Amino acid sequence: MQYLVLGYDGKDDQALARRLAVRDRHLAYGDEMKARGNLLYGAAILDDAERMIGSMMVLDFPDRAELEAWLAGEPYVEGAVWQDITIQPCRVGPAFADGTG
Repeated sequence: MQYLVLGYDGKDDQALARRLAVRDRHLAYGDEMKARGNLLYGAAILDDAERMIGSMMVLDFPDRAELEAWLAGEPYVEGAVWQDITIQPCRVGPAFADGTG
């Protein structure tokens, strides 16, 4: 099952500092997920001034329980970066299904 995950950072003065403190771990975790075939696509969400304010990820897991297990170990969750998380089932189009589109 594929999922769209939108994680929005907190809006307090320390939000960017929290993001930057765990960003390297988040990117390494993403690399592991990509290698296992769970991460199909990801991007930082930017505001109008091009500051990072969140993340979007398209993930592929056998079920919601495995997605939740991933989320529990996600550095942006552990580091209290993401304050608002939306998870929606989705279906990636054929041109992107292999993760290279």
